[in-house]
Amino acid sequence: MLIAADKFKGSLTAVQVAEHVTAGLRRVLPGLDVAAVPVADGGDGTTAAALAAGFTRHEARVTGPTGEPVTAIFALREDGTAVVEMAEASGLQHLPRGVFAPLTATTYGTGELLLAALDAGATSIVFGVGGSATTDGGAGMLAALGARFLAADGTSVGPGGGGLRELATADLSGLDPRLAATDIVLASDVDNPLTGPKGAPAVYGPQKGATEEDVAILDAALAHYAEVLERAAGPKAAEHALAPGAGAAGGIGYGALVGLDAVFRPGIDVMLEVLGFAPALARATFVITGEGSLDAQTLHGKAPAGVAAAARAAGIDVAAVCGRLQLSQEALAAAGIRRAYALTDLEPDPARCMAEAGPLLERAAEQLARDFLA
Repeated sequence: MLIAADKFKGSLTAVQVAEHVTAGLRRVLPGLDVAAVPVADGGDGTTAAALAAGFTRHEARVTGPTGEPVTAIFALREDGTAVVEMAEASGLQHLPRGVFAPLTATTYGTGELLLAALDAGATSIVFGVGGSATTDGGAGMLAALGARFLAADGTSVGPGGGGLRELATADLSGLDPRLAATDIVLASDVDNPLTGPKGAPAVYGPQKGATEEDVAILDAALAHYAEVLERAAGPKAAEHALAPGAGAAGGIGYGALVGLDAVFRPGIDVMLEVLGFAPALARATFVITGEGSLDAQTLHGKAPAGVAAAARAAGIDVAAVCGRLQLSQEALAAAGIRRAYALTDLEPDPARCMAEAGPLLERAAEQLARDFLA
Protein backbone atom coordinates (compact mmCIF):
# COMPACT_ATOMS: atom_id res chain seq x y z
CA MET A 1 0.00 0.00 0.00
CA LEU A 2 1.50 3.33 -1.09
CA ILE A 3 0.22 6.58 0.44
CA ALA A 4 1.09 9.55 -1.77
CA ALA A 5 -1.08 12.42 -0.59
CA ASP A 6 -0.62 16.18 -0.36
CA LYS A 7 -1.33 18.23 2.76
CA PHE A 8 -4.82 19.07 4.02
CA LYS A 9 -4.22 22.82 4.07
CA GLY A 10 -4.94 24.38 7.43
CA SER A 11 -5.18 21.10 9.30
CA LEU A 12 -2.64 18.40 8.39
CA THR A 13 0.75 18.27 6.69
CA ALA A 14 1.33 15.65 4.01
CA VAL A 15 3.39 13.66 6.52
CA GLN A 16 0.57 13.76 9.07
CA VAL A 17 -1.95 12.68 6.42
CA ALA A 18 0.18 9.61 5.71
CA GLU A 19 0.51 8.83 9.42
CA HIS A 20 -3.23 9.00 10.08
CA VAL A 21 -4.13 7.01 6.97
CA THR A 22 -1.63 4.34 7.98
CA ALA A 23 -3.11 4.16 11.48
CA GLY A 24 -6.62 3.71 10.08
CA LEU A 25 -5.61 1.06 7.58
CA ARG A 26 -3.80 -0.99 10.20
CA ARG A 27 -6.78 -1.03 12.51
CA VAL A 28 -8.48 -3.18 9.89
CA LEU A 29 -5.38 -5.02 8.65
CA PRO A 30 -2.70 -4.92 11.39
CA GLY A 31 0.02 -6.50 9.27
CA LEU A 32 -0.52 -4.34 6.18
CA ASP A 33 2.70 -3.29 4.41
CA VAL A 34 2.45 0.48 4.01
CA ALA A 35 4.90 2.91 2.42
CA ALA A 36 4.49 6.69 2.28
CA VAL A 37 5.74 9.32 -0.15
CA PRO A 38 4.27 12.66 0.98
CA VAL A 39 3.87 14.76 -2.15
CA ALA A 40 3.46 18.39 -3.21
CA ASP A 41 2.91 20.20 -6.49
CA GLY A 42 5.34 23.12 -6.14
CA GLY A 43 3.13 25.25 -3.90
CA ASP A 44 3.31 25.64 -0.13
CA GLY A 45 4.31 22.35 1.47
CA THR A 46 6.87 21.52 -1.22
CA THR A 47 9.89 21.95 1.05
CA ALA A 48 8.26 19.85 3.76
CA ALA A 49 7.70 17.04 1.24
CA ALA A 50 11.37 17.17 0.25
CA LEU A 51 12.47 17.01 3.88
CA ALA A 52 10.24 13.96 4.41
CA ALA A 53 12.01 12.36 1.43
CA GLY A 54 15.40 12.71 3.13
CA PHE A 55 16.63 16.14 2.09
CA THR A 56 18.55 18.15 4.70
CA ARG A 57 16.87 21.17 6.29
CA HIS A 58 18.55 24.58 6.01
CA GLU A 59 17.39 27.88 7.48
CA ALA A 60 18.01 31.45 6.33
CA ARG A 61 16.98 34.82 7.70
CA VAL A 62 15.48 36.74 4.78
CA THR A 63 13.27 39.72 3.95
CA GLY A 64 9.55 39.01 4.21
CA PRO A 65 7.00 40.35 1.73
CA THR A 66 6.51 43.63 3.63
CA GLY A 67 10.17 44.13 4.49
CA GLU A 68 10.14 42.55 7.94
CA PRO A 69 12.70 39.77 8.50
CA VAL A 70 11.43 36.18 8.48
CA THR A 71 13.03 32.77 8.92
CA ALA A 72 12.69 30.61 5.81
CA ILE A 73 13.78 27.05 5.12
CA PHE A 74 14.97 25.22 2.05
CA ALA A 75 15.91 21.57 1.45
CA LEU A 76 19.19 20.27 0.05
CA ARG A 77 20.26 16.80 -1.00
CA GLU A 78 23.83 15.47 -1.08
CA ASP A 79 23.90 15.52 -4.89
CA GLY A 80 23.44 19.31 -4.87
CA THR A 81 19.72 19.32 -5.65
CA ALA A 82 17.89 21.99 -3.67
CA VAL A 83 14.18 22.54 -3.24
CA VAL A 84 13.37 26.22 -2.69
CA GLU A 85 9.78 27.25 -2.03
CA MET A 86 9.04 30.92 -2.61
CA ALA A 87 6.17 30.92 -0.09
CA GLU A 88 8.76 30.25 2.62
CA ALA A 89 10.10 33.76 2.08
CA SER A 90 7.32 35.66 0.32
CA GLY A 91 4.13 33.80 1.18
CA LEU A 92 0.82 35.02 2.49
CA GLN A 93 1.59 33.53 5.90
CA HIS A 94 4.28 36.19 6.39
CA LEU A 95 1.96 39.17 6.09
CA PRO A 96 2.01 40.91 9.50
CA ARG A 97 -1.36 40.44 11.20
CA GLY A 98 -2.69 39.14 7.90
CA VAL A 99 -2.89 42.62 6.37
CA PHE A 100 -2.50 42.47 2.58
CA ALA A 101 -0.03 44.65 0.67
CA PRO A 102 -1.04 44.08 -2.96
CA LEU A 103 0.94 46.98 -4.45
CA THR A 104 4.08 46.85 -2.31
CA ALA A 105 4.69 43.21 -1.29
CA THR A 106 8.10 42.09 -2.56
CA THR A 107 9.81 38.85 -3.53
CA TYR A 108 13.21 40.16 -2.37
CA GLY A 109 13.40 37.51 0.34
CA THR A 110 12.90 34.76 -2.21
CA GLY A 111 16.02 35.96 -4.00
CA GLU A 112 17.87 35.89 -0.70
CA LEU A 113 16.65 32.32 -0.13
CA LEU A 114 17.95 31.28 -3.56
CA LEU A 115 21.30 32.87 -2.67
CA ALA A 116 21.36 30.87 0.56
CA ALA A 117 20.82 27.67 -1.43
CA LEU A 118 23.70 28.57 -3.75
CA ASP A 119 25.90 29.33 -0.75
CA ALA A 120 25.06 25.91 0.68
CA GLY A 121 26.27 24.21 -2.48
CA ALA A 122 23.19 23.83 -4.64
CA THR A 123 23.98 23.03 -8.28
CA SER A 124 20.38 22.44 -9.37
CA ILE A 125 17.27 24.02 -7.90
CA VAL A 126 13.65 23.00 -7.99
CA PHE A 127 11.97 26.36 -7.52
CA GLY A 128 8.45 25.82 -6.22
CA VAL A 129 6.14 28.80 -6.59
CA GLY A 130 2.69 29.34 -5.14
CA GLY A 131 0.97 30.82 -2.11
CA SER A 132 2.63 34.19 -2.67
CA ALA A 133 1.68 37.50 -1.10
CA THR A 134 3.28 39.32 -4.03
CA THR A 135 2.59 40.59 -7.54
CA ASP A 136 5.94 42.08 -8.51
CA GLY A 137 6.90 39.90 -11.49
CA GLY A 138 9.89 38.59 -9.57
CA ALA A 139 11.61 41.98 -9.67
CA GLY A 140 12.37 41.83 -5.94
CA MET A 141 13.84 38.36 -6.32
CA LEU A 142 16.07 39.45 -9.19
CA ALA A 143 17.18 42.56 -7.26
CA ALA A 144 18.32 40.38 -4.36
CA LEU A 145 20.28 38.30 -6.87
CA GLY A 146 22.10 41.35 -8.24
CA ALA A 147 19.84 42.94 -10.86
CA ARG A 148 19.10 46.67 -10.80
CA PHE A 149 15.73 48.28 -11.49
CA LEU A 150 16.01 52.03 -11.75
CA ALA A 151 13.66 54.98 -12.07
CA ALA A 152 14.35 57.88 -14.43
CA ASP A 153 16.34 59.71 -11.73
CA GLY A 154 18.69 56.73 -11.27
CA THR A 155 17.30 55.60 -7.94
CA SER A 156 15.94 52.11 -7.32
CA VAL A 157 12.21 51.75 -7.85
CA GLY A 158 10.02 51.06 -4.84
CA PRO A 159 9.08 47.55 -3.73
CA GLY A 160 6.24 45.52 -5.18
CA GLY A 161 4.37 45.63 -8.42
CA GLY A 162 3.27 49.19 -7.75
CA GLY A 163 6.87 50.36 -7.80
CA LEU A 164 7.35 49.04 -11.33
CA ARG A 165 5.23 51.90 -12.68
CA GLU A 166 8.31 54.12 -12.20
CA LEU A 167 10.71 51.68 -13.88
CA ALA A 168 12.88 53.30 -16.56
CA THR A 169 15.81 50.91 -16.98
CA ALA A 170 16.70 47.37 -15.97
CA ASP A 171 20.22 45.96 -15.69
CA LEU A 172 20.60 42.18 -15.33
CA SER A 173 24.38 42.15 -15.77
CA GLY A 174 24.99 42.02 -12.03
CA LEU A 175 23.09 38.77 -11.44
CA ASP A 176 25.07 36.26 -9.37
CA PRO A 177 27.33 34.42 -11.85
CA ARG A 178 26.62 31.08 -10.16
CA LEU A 179 23.11 31.21 -11.58
CA ALA A 180 24.43 30.63 -15.10
CA ALA A 181 25.88 27.29 -14.00
CA THR A 182 22.80 26.22 -12.04
CA ASP A 183 19.91 24.24 -13.52
CA ILE A 184 16.69 25.86 -12.29
CA VAL A 185 13.28 24.27 -12.80
CA LEU A 186 10.24 26.47 -12.28
CA ALA A 187 7.77 24.07 -10.65
CA SER A 188 4.19 25.34 -10.66
CA ASP A 189 0.65 24.07 -10.91
CA VAL A 190 -0.56 27.11 -12.89
CA ASP A 191 0.09 28.03 -16.53
CA ASN A 192 -1.13 31.63 -16.61
CA PRO A 193 0.69 34.28 -18.67
CA LEU A 194 2.07 37.39 -16.99
CA THR A 195 -0.69 39.89 -17.84
CA GLY A 196 -4.11 40.18 -19.42
CA PRO A 197 -7.46 38.61 -18.47
CA LYS A 198 -5.77 35.36 -17.47
CA GLY A 199 -2.63 37.02 -16.09
CA ALA A 200 -1.28 37.18 -12.56
CA PRO A 201 -3.00 40.41 -11.41
CA ALA A 202 -6.43 39.62 -12.85
CA VAL A 203 -6.64 36.00 -11.70
CA TYR A 204 -4.70 36.00 -8.43
CA GLY A 205 -4.49 39.65 -7.38
CA PRO A 206 -7.86 39.65 -5.57
CA GLN A 207 -6.69 36.72 -3.41
CA LYS A 208 -3.89 39.01 -2.22
CA GLY A 209 -6.12 41.94 -1.36
CA ALA A 210 -6.03 43.74 -4.70
CA THR A 211 -9.07 45.88 -5.49
CA GLU A 212 -10.31 46.29 -9.05
CA GLU A 213 -8.26 49.48 -9.27
CA ASP A 214 -5.19 47.70 -7.86
CA VAL A 215 -5.55 44.94 -10.46
CA ALA A 216 -5.54 47.52 -13.25
CA ILE A 217 -2.48 49.25 -11.78
CA LEU A 218 -0.59 45.96 -11.36
CA ASP A 219 -1.46 44.69 -14.83
CA ALA A 220 -0.22 47.90 -16.44
CA ALA A 221 2.89 47.93 -14.24
CA LEU A 222 3.81 44.35 -15.15
CA ALA A 223 3.21 45.01 -18.86
CA HIS A 224 5.56 48.02 -18.58
CA TYR A 225 8.07 45.88 -16.67
CA ALA A 226 8.07 43.35 -19.51
CA GLU A 227 8.69 46.12 -22.06
CA VAL A 228 11.67 47.43 -20.08
CA LEU A 229 13.06 43.90 -19.66
CA GLU A 230 12.74 43.38 -23.41
CA ARG A 231 15.12 46.29 -23.90
CA ALA A 232 17.50 44.79 -21.33
CA ALA A 233 17.29 41.08 -22.18
CA GLY A 234 16.09 41.01 -25.77
CA PRO A 235 13.07 39.44 -27.51
CA LYS A 236 12.96 36.47 -25.14
CA ALA A 237 11.53 38.75 -22.45
CA ALA A 238 8.46 39.45 -24.58
CA GLU A 239 8.08 35.76 -25.43
CA HIS A 240 8.34 34.71 -21.80
CA ALA A 241 5.59 37.13 -20.77
CA LEU A 242 3.16 34.99 -22.77
CA ALA A 243 4.65 31.65 -21.74
CA PRO A 244 2.86 29.16 -19.46
CA GLY A 245 3.89 29.74 -15.87
CA ALA A 246 4.92 33.37 -16.35
CA GLY A 247 2.00 34.46 -14.19
CA ALA A 248 2.72 31.98 -11.40
CA ALA A 249 2.96 33.43 -7.89
CA GLY A 250 2.36 37.04 -8.86
CA GLY A 251 4.59 36.83 -11.91
CA ILE A 252 7.66 35.48 -10.17
CA GLY A 253 7.53 32.78 -12.82
CA TYR A 254 8.25 35.49 -15.40
CA GLY A 255 11.22 36.76 -13.43
CA ALA A 256 12.59 33.23 -13.18
CA LEU A 257 12.14 32.54 -16.90
CA VAL A 258 13.80 35.79 -18.00
CA GLY A 259 16.42 36.36 -15.33
CA LEU A 260 17.29 32.87 -14.14
CA ASP A 261 16.89 30.97 -17.42
CA ALA A 262 14.53 28.64 -15.58
CA VAL A 263 12.63 25.89 -17.38
CA PHE A 264 8.92 25.63 -16.61
CA ARG A 265 7.49 22.21 -15.75
CA PRO A 266 4.28 21.16 -14.02
CA GLY A 267 5.11 21.10 -10.34
CA ILE A 268 3.71 17.66 -9.59
CA ASP A 269 5.75 16.06 -12.39
CA VAL A 270 8.95 17.58 -11.04
CA MET A 271 8.20 16.73 -7.44
CA LEU A 272 7.28 13.10 -8.15
CA GLU A 273 10.71 12.71 -9.74
CA VAL A 274 12.55 14.48 -6.93
CA LEU A 275 10.69 12.60 -4.18
CA GLY A 276 11.37 9.15 -5.62
CA PHE A 277 7.75 8.31 -6.42
CA ALA A 278 8.47 5.96 -9.36
CA PRO A 279 10.51 3.41 -7.36
CA ALA A 280 7.87 3.42 -4.63
CA LEU A 281 5.09 2.96 -7.18
CA ALA A 282 6.93 0.00 -8.70
CA ARG A 283 6.58 -1.83 -5.37
CA ALA A 284 2.94 -0.93 -4.79
CA THR A 285 -0.26 -2.85 -5.47
CA PHE A 286 -2.64 -0.06 -4.40
CA VAL A 287 -2.24 3.73 -4.05
CA ILE A 288 -3.98 6.25 -1.80
CA THR A 289 -3.67 9.91 -2.74
CA GLY A 290 -5.54 13.04 -1.66
CA GLU A 291 -5.55 16.65 -0.52
CA GLY A 292 -7.72 18.99 1.50
CA SER A 293 -10.23 19.69 -1.26
CA LEU A 294 -10.81 17.46 -4.26
CA ASP A 295 -12.38 19.88 -6.75
CA ALA A 296 -12.09 21.16 -10.29
CA GLN A 297 -8.65 22.63 -9.58
CA THR A 298 -7.41 19.16 -8.61
CA LEU A 299 -7.79 18.06 -12.21
CA HIS A 300 -5.48 20.82 -13.48
CA GLY A 301 -2.03 19.87 -12.26
CA LYS A 302 -2.63 19.30 -8.55
CA ALA A 303 -0.81 16.50 -6.73
CA PRO A 304 -3.63 13.90 -6.59
CA ALA A 305 -4.20 14.12 -10.34
CA GLY A 306 -0.51 13.59 -11.02
CA VAL A 307 -0.30 10.65 -8.65
CA ALA A 308 -3.43 9.05 -10.10
CA ALA A 309 -2.20 9.49 -13.67
CA ALA A 310 1.11 7.80 -12.89
CA ALA A 311 -0.59 4.95 -11.04
CA ARG A 312 -3.14 4.42 -13.81
CA ALA A 313 -0.32 4.24 -16.37
CA ALA A 314 1.21 1.49 -14.24
CA GLY A 315 -2.11 -0.37 -13.99
CA ILE A 316 -2.49 0.23 -10.24
CA ASP A 317 -5.78 1.11 -8.56
CA VAL A 318 -6.11 4.44 -6.75
CA ALA A 319 -8.43 5.70 -4.02
CA ALA A 320 -8.38 9.18 -2.51
CA VAL A 321 -8.97 10.84 0.84
CA CYS A 322 -9.90 14.49 1.21
CA GLY A 323 -11.41 17.05 3.52
CA ARG A 324 -14.23 17.83 1.13
CA LEU A 325 -15.25 16.33 -2.20
CA GLN A 326 -16.56 18.50 -5.04
CA LEU A 327 -16.04 16.12 -7.94
CA SER A 328 -18.55 13.68 -9.39
CA GLN A 329 -17.85 9.97 -9.53
CA GLU A 330 -17.50 10.34 -13.30
CA ALA A 331 -14.84 13.05 -12.89
CA LEU A 332 -12.98 10.93 -10.36
CA ALA A 333 -13.04 7.93 -12.66
CA ALA A 334 -11.78 10.01 -15.57
CA ALA A 335 -8.84 11.08 -13.39
CA GLY A 336 -8.07 7.47 -12.49
CA ILE A 337 -9.49 7.55 -8.96
CA ARG A 338 -11.89 4.70 -8.14
CA ARG A 339 -13.41 6.28 -5.06
CA ALA A 340 -12.87 9.24 -2.74
CA TYR A 341 -13.49 9.40 1.01
CA ALA A 342 -14.34 12.87 2.33
CA LEU A 343 -14.07 13.90 5.98
CA THR A 344 -17.16 16.07 5.59
CA ASP A 345 -19.16 12.87 5.06
CA LEU A 346 -18.20 11.93 8.62
CA GLU A 347 -18.42 15.42 10.16
CA PRO A 348 -20.48 17.99 8.21
CA ASP A 349 -19.42 20.97 10.34
CA PRO A 350 -16.36 22.49 8.54
CA ALA A 351 -14.77 23.91 11.70
CA ARG A 352 -14.98 20.62 13.58
CA CYS A 353 -13.90 18.76 10.48
CA MET A 354 -10.66 20.75 10.32
CA ALA A 355 -10.09 20.61 14.08
CA GLU A 356 -10.59 16.84 14.18
CA ALA A 357 -9.06 16.04 10.81
CA GLY A 358 -6.63 13.44 12.12
CA PRO A 359 -9.13 11.13 13.88
CA LEU A 360 -11.65 11.59 11.06
CA LEU A 361 -9.03 10.65 8.50
CA GLU A 362 -8.30 7.46 10.41
CA ARG A 363 -11.99 6.56 10.29
CA ALA A 364 -12.07 7.23 6.55
CA ALA A 365 -9.00 5.03 6.07
CA GLU A 366 -10.68 2.24 8.03
CA GLN A 367 -13.64 2.35 5.66
CA LEU A 368 -11.32 2.41 2.65
CA ALA A 369 -9.55 -0.69 3.95
CA ARG A 370 -12.85 -2.52 4.43
CA ASP A 371 -14.03 -1.57 0.94
CA PHE A 372 -10.88 -2.43 -0.99
CA LEU A 373 -8.53 -4.54 1.10
CA ALA A 374 -10.30 -6.63 3.73
